[in-house]
This record gives sequence, C-alpha cells and structure tokens, in this order.
Amino acid sequence: MTLNAAIKKIERRFLPETFTIQNWDSLAPWFRNLEEREIHSAAELEKWLKDASELEAVISEDVCWRQIRMTCDTENKALEESFNFFMMEIQPKIQPYSDILNRKLLDNPFTAALDKEKYFTYLRTVRKNIDIFREENVTIQAELNVLQQQFGMISGKMTVVVDGREYTLQQAAKFLEDPDRQLRESVYRKISERRLQDKEALNSLFEKLLEKRQQLALNTGLANYRDYRFLELGRFDYGKEDCYQFHEAVKQHVMPLVNQLYRAKKEKLGLDSLRPWDIDAEPAGIKPLRPFSTGTELTEKTIRCFRQLKPFFGDCLEKMQEMGRLDLESRKGKAPGGYNCPLAETGAPFIFMNAAGTLDDVTTMVHEGGHAVHSFLSHELELNGFKEYPTEIAEVASMSMELFSMDHWQVFFPDAEELKRAKEQQLERVITIFPWIATIDKFQHWVYEHPAHTETERADKWLEILNEFSSPEVDFSGLDAYRRHAWHRQLHLFEVPFYYIEYGIAQLGAIGLWKQYHQNPEAAVRNYINALALGGTRTLPDLFKAAGLQFDFSPETIKGLMEFVKNELDRL
Repeated sequence: MTLNAAIKKIERRFLPETFTIQNWDSLAPWFRNLEEREIHSAAELEKWLKDASELEAVISEDVCWRQIRMTCDTENKALEESFNFFMMEIQPKIQPYSDILNRKLLDNPFTAALDKEKYFTYLRTVRKNIDIFREENVTIQAELNVLQQQFGMISGKMTVVVDGREYTLQQAAKFLEDPDRQLRESVYRKISERRLQDKEALNSLFEKLLEKRQQLALNTGLANYRDYRFLELGRFDYGKEDCYQFHEAVKQHVMPLVNQLYRAKKEKLGLDSLRPWDIDAEPAGIKPLRPFSTGTELTEKTIRCFRQLKPFFGDCLEKMQEMGRLDLESRKGKAPGGYNCPLAETGAPFIFMNAAGTLDDVTTMVHEGGHAVHSFLSHELELNGFKEYPTEIAEVASMSMELFSMDHWQVFFPDAEELKRAKEQQLERVITIFPWIATIDKFQHWVYEHPAHTETERADKWLEILNEFSSPEVDFSGLDAYRRHAWHRQLHLFEVPFYYIEYGIAQLGAIGLWKQYHQNPEAAVRNYINALALGGTRTLPDLFKAAGLQFDFSPETIKGLMEFVKNELDRL
C-alpha cells in the first residue's frame, strides 16, 4: 500500500464545485434527481451510488464545520444558530429522503448483482437504517441534536479561581498533580463545587434528553432506548449480555490490579490515607510532568514523535497543521473534551481538545492523532458509506497510537527519569481506565432500562455503581455530595449515549497490537495500517482479524491482557 498524506478533496462529478448549502431549497433538487433517476444497469446503479455518496459527503462536511465552529466558541450566538438551523430546518427534511433512497437501492434488481464482499457491510447498514426509520422520529431527532449541544454550552462557561487567576476546569486540573497537598484538595473541591452550581441545569437537560430518547424507542416498537441505540450504532457483533460480562470481568480481573496501584501510590506519597486529590500527585520535591507549554509546541512535538514511529503518521499531522485543522488549547467559552472530526469531502480531519500542558494532554493528542491517521487511510475509499467504520475499530486506531508512540516520547520528555515516570503513568492509566468505562456503561444500561426513574433514584443508583468500581484503597469519606453528581462531567452521557464500552473493547485491541509491537514493531504497524485502511468495508470481527487480533472481550482475554500490561509496568 502506498501511503501519502497529500490528501486531496474529492472531485465533484454530480454537484457543481461552487455549490454550498444555504437552505433546504438549495439541496432538494439533488435529492429529487436521485429519487427520480431511472437505473437500467449495474453500471448505472454504481454511478447512482457514487452520486448519492458525493451528496452525503458534502452534507456531512457542512454540518461538521458548523459543529466544530460552535464547540470552538460556545459564546458566539451566530455559530450556535447556524448549527441549530441545520439541525432543525435542513436535517429533518433530509432524513425522509434518505429513507426513500435506501428503499430505492434495496428494491433495485441490479443491487443483487453488486459484489457481495465489497458491499456486504454497506447494504447491511442500509437495511438497518430502513428498519429503524420512523417519520414521527424525525422531529424528535432534530430536537435531540440541538439539545445535546447544550452540555457544551453549560460546561464551557465553568471556571474556577486559583491564586487569584481564573482557569477553565481543564486548566485547573493540572493543580491536582502539585506536590502541595493542601492546594490539591482546595482545587479538587473548587472544581467539584463549580460543577455542583450547574447540577440543576444538567439534571434538567438530561431529563429532557431521556424523555425524547425513550420516545424514539417506543415509536420504533422497542421497549427502551438502549435497544434502539444498539441498533442505531450498528452493534451487529455483540449485545447487552456481552456488556454485562465485561462489567463483571473488570471487577474480577482489573480491580485487584487497580487496588495494587493505589496501595503503591499511597506508600510512594507516604500517606496514611489516599484521597482522590492524591491520585495524580507526586511526592514532595518531584515536579509534575510538563511536556509542553503551548498548543504549537504540542503540535510540533507530536509531529516529530509520529514521524519517528512512521513518517506517514507525522505527515498526516503536518498536513492538518498546514490546513488549520487543529484547535488544541483550553480557554473560556470553549466546549469541554476532545475529538477528531473526519471531514468527508476535503479529507483531512479536525482535532479539537483542551490542552493545559499535562501528560494527559499528550495522551489526548496522540489518541486523536490516531483517529486522524484513520481518517487519512480511509479517505480514498470509493463511497462515503465505506468510510463509516465501527466505533470500536476507530478507538483501536487511537488507543494503539497511545501505546505505539510511547517508544518515541523522549520528544516530550528528554530527561530519562521523567520519560520513565510518563510511561509508568500511561500504563497505570491503561489499567485504571477500565473501572470508569464499566461504571459509565453500567449506569447507562440502568438509566434506559428504568426510564421512569426519579432524579434521586438516578443519583442513588449512580453512587451505588460508582462505589462498585471504586477502589477501597482510596478514601472518599465526606465526598458523597460531589460523587452523587460525578456523572455530570462525562460528555458522552449527554452528547453520544452508549458510546463508551467501545473504549474498553478497543483498549483490549490496542493492548493486543502493542503485544505484537513488542515482538515485531514493523509487522504490528503494518497490521494497524492494513486494518484501518479497510474503513467500514468489513465486519468488526474481520477488521480485528486484519489487525492480527481476535474480537474477544471475555474474562479470560481481559485477564491475560491486564497481566501483560502489569508485567510491562513492573519492568519499568
């Protein structure tokens, strides 16, 4: 495979190059063309598919830019209105046409002659979309698309004052690494108190989301939104029982390792009691890791790191830098979190994050950089639908890059002792992330299986599940007021429901690839590239197979991979 980061915008052959989306009237003729066009041969069908794909790509890129601009500046009302206009005025008119075109495709006699292997996953998704489409859900989905963005609007305004200076919550979190324990506790409480100030607003928002999501399910003839969402996400290869098994496996095989790590942390800090504001701290006299100071420095160092791993990876980020596809630093008015947003027509994606100069930011950057490489590798695929890869393999792309890139982290940490500390912290995080994944996922199952619950019942259940996956080595006494609402910080619950178990599945895949990397770095990177270049043209188990992995998150697999990570950590 020839790797080239000189990504090119898809050449338009259906829409005029100058076409931009103004309103529904500007789009409607192109949908009508596809609806009314007669198809008399397999060749004409493939041309029709390419034209439909082009229209999809143009629409996708347009709405992505509206969302990117809004999350970069949540206080700009014009950007919010532009996004809302699309979601309320344009998207509801697109959905019925998409259903018409899906049915036209499946009803066409030449569809049966399409290459079975090439089109299997594409046509499976088309059938699934027909199965769950309901006219009465169009308005609800439009309202949800707008409502979900309110989380970013609320969270983007949250700041705290430390030593007389205002910080976003992401910026303030770096004080939790400070050797001064009093300062750590003070900042922990300030962040928690600030979140509590908006608990009514966030609970109210969630209630509205819950009600509308449940109605989507009922309209589709399903008992609850969880069952609807699994279909919508295209989870063809695992179900709720597999998720329950994952939760139990985390308790059995991950929590004992987490407890070991926290016991060691308590001893390292010389504490009688390890509190939550101690978890990221270093002993007195050891400075917190500060791998960069600006977004530009983070970009340049990540490009160098990626280039040492594989020149093509660095070229991808450099191309994005040239195209202005990076917004990395935290600031007031910016939505929380981080993401890589694929841009379907121009190809090079956009990375958004809230960097404040910490190791976590390095991890986020290489993680989103892995997603970006995935976007580059799948851009040349023939149809837009071929690029719609399962989220589980998308997270393998990002989480594997976290582990692969560690071999070149001297770019960020030229001091050998600091490099060792960085790797230790990263491998500890690979283990300690599993309980949080299980917590968020198990909570969502309960929430949507019990849609009539009260706010108090929800907070009680959350705390029960949180305690189930919290280490007894950490003393949380006196903090229940904060912990009852700790789910409010998880963007996914508000914006992308049920998108979280993917991180657990993918972390297992990433560890598997990292094991390969230990044995043969070139072969592991080649497997990684080969799998990602397939986009969504294969089933999830087949994509894992292309990466030299088994699609398996059984307790035995989790146990074996956790032991491998712990052994690597001990070797450091």
